[in-house]
Amino acid sequence: MKMKLKEMRSETLTLILVNLAGIMERADESLLPGVYKEVGAALHTDPTGLGSLTLFRSMVQSSCYPIAAYLALRHNRTHVIALGAFLWAAATFLVAISSTFAEVAISRGLNGIGLAIVTPAIQSLVADSTDDSNRGTAFGWLQLTASLGSIIGGLCSVLIASKSFMGIPGWRIAFHLVGLISVIVGILVCLFANDPHFSDSDGKAKAQTPHKPFWSEVKDLVKEAKLVMKIPSFQILVAQGVSGSFPWSALSFTPMWLELIGFSHKTTAILWTIFVIGGSLGGLFGGKMGDILAKRLPNSGRIILSQISSGSAIPLAAILLLVLPDDPSTALMHGLVLFIMGLSISWNAPATNNPIFAEIVPERSRTSIYALDRSFESILASFAPPIVGILSQHVYGYKPIPKGSTDSEEIETDRENAASLAKALYTAIGIPMAICCVIYSFLYCTYPRDRERARMDALIESEMQQIETENPPSGEEYSQFHMLETGELHGKERNVIDIDYEAEESLDFDENDKKRLLSLG
Repeated sequence: MKMKLKEMRSETLTLILVNLAGIMERADESLLPGVYKEVGAALHTDPTGLGSLTLFRSMVQSSCYPIAAYLALRHNRTHVIALGAFLWAAATFLVAISSTFAEVAISRGLNGIGLAIVTPAIQSLVADSTDDSNRGTAFGWLQLTASLGSIIGGLCSVLIASKSFMGIPGWRIAFHLVGLISVIVGILVCLFANDPHFSDSDGKAKAQTPHKPFWSEVKDLVKEAKLVMKIPSFQILVAQGVSGSFPWSALSFTPMWLELIGFSHKTTAILWTIFVIGGSLGGLFGGKMGDILAKRLPNSGRIILSQISSGSAIPLAAILLLVLPDDPSTALMHGLVLFIMGLSISWNAPATNNPIFAEIVPERSRTSIYALDRSFESILASFAPPIVGILSQHVYGYKPIPKGSTDSEEIETDRENAASLAKALYTAIGIPMAICCVIYSFLYCTYPRDRERARMDALIESEMQQIETENPPSGEEYSQFHMLETGELHGKERNVIDIDYEAEESLDFDENDKKRLLSLG
């Protein structure tokens, strides 16, 4: 009883620290969008240039997800999270002292490496600590706490952006603060969090697979990635994720759009915080509803919920960006629509994507599937900010304020630019969300099959481990069982297992063991 209590306390502390790391990750991500206007003025950069900073960071981040998968599979995931926190903190400090566009771009690239290392490790830790009945709720809480990070980063940057301390611009101070807190969180995770794959209740390292050369491990990782990418449901979720992530990436221009309308820094911070709060509560609501619907409609409940969520973004974004007047006196209406929009469009990840990813692969492949998903989604979604910038400038007529303009001329130009940016934002939200909603429909066919196939894989792996336990190898003999592929033939599940024996003699199975394996077919 004491042992179980100790394990529960360790798991709870780990989840708290992991969520804390998620908070700081999102705080760091939201810093730059919150000060686009100030950074643009300091570096003499237009919206396209500002968007390219996020694009560069996201591309570096996406290219580093395979490294993240390798680290999370072969090393203690809590240490991997701490390493990522230290890397993005160092990059955040560098942004704070940068004076040219090139320096900021390089710093954001380093920032992307740190953020990439952390995400798959956090998601797989959450997936491993839950089951099918509460996984959506757990991911909902993760989204809620991460949204707190967006609030912290957004408020911290927007509220002090226009101020200065001892001659240092406020936006630079914001980067210093987040970098410092990230270092503290990294230290706490490293010291007190626990990875269940690497330590048992006695604190000793669990039995590890025999040490392999680096290139051999890389080949194994590539082989596993290929198997994951062949899963139809994974392909569908990545396809919808690419289109579904695009609007969220484009929304990084929302604070700038609100300021161009005429809202003050303080009002902009409040409005953006209202949207983020709506999104965080929506994530928790969506995750909980996903668990409930998954029990009642196991083959379709989660999918229905995600289609409602993505479909609702289209009319809500139209009301926000095209219907409401560009008038700073309408803060209440803007706040209400932003809250409803955040509450409604944030269900996909906690209710559908993340739980389904955990269900369609064996437990050992979870880190890989989360890393691959983030890699494919973010590298394409990262094109959203520069596309919004290009659309606003070259399609919808955004133009910089001419030098020597009077106050009234500046206000008029800002209003015109706000309308241009709003049209560009709606183009980057409405079309991708419609595509996302349609793509989800294909899951109705593939998800039930892929889920059952993964369950069969887990059952066979369990049987293999039981046989190994009942027939322990002598001396240095050991066998490794690799699930190579699963296929479907005439509506029946077919599992192909490759058994590599590395011993002088193969293991002898008795007749009962043979019957048990045959019965699984």
